[in-house]
Amino acid sequence: MVRKRPISELGWAIKKRLAELQMDQREFCRRYHIPENRLGDIMTNARKATKHRNRIVEILDLERNRDS
Repeated sequence: MVRKRPISELGWAIKKRLAELQMDQREFCRRYHIPENRLGDIMTNARKATKHRNRIVEILDLERNRDS
């Protein structure tokens, strides 16, 4: 499978944190009521999606200033 957009620095931080929590993206989205496509958009910087971005950063305890 060829990725259309590269994963951003924040996207890699999200992936790393989810791995630390032993949770996949789908489970994370279900648990916190975040649309799966929105998480993907945030991870590739396809959209700002500020509301969801801030919530994800808060839930995963990531730095706020990544790829803002």
